[in-house]
Amino acid sequence: MKGKVLLVCALAALSAAAANKSYTVTLFETATIGGTELKPGSYKMEVGDQKAIIHNGKATTEVPVKMETNGSKYATTTVRLSQENGQYRVEEILLGGTKTKLVVNANSNASAGQQ
Repeated sequence: MKGKVLLVCALAALSAAAANKSYTVTLFETATIGGTELKPGSYKMEVGDQKAIIHNGKATTEVPVKMETNGSKYATTTVRLSQENGQYRVEEILLGGTKTKLVVNANSNASAGQQ
């Protein structure tokens, strides 16, 4: 009986860990996401539960996102930016090899800039 309970707990922990998927995102311009300014470079990003967690060295930025599904897979990971007052802001991230588009919550960027 104890073995079955441990097995169920182990499977639950593995499925929770597998729920977040990791991607690499490259920025070619300094851009803001979730109120955090990111310099050009490559970042590890975990996606799950309507949020994206971007790892910048030891620092992390968590941003609410809306996941949308495209009709076909995106060939490469692409970051779409908007420019406002000379500042770039991440609007969308198209995840290469998947049909998933992440739409960054505009309110998370705007409210973070007012702090």
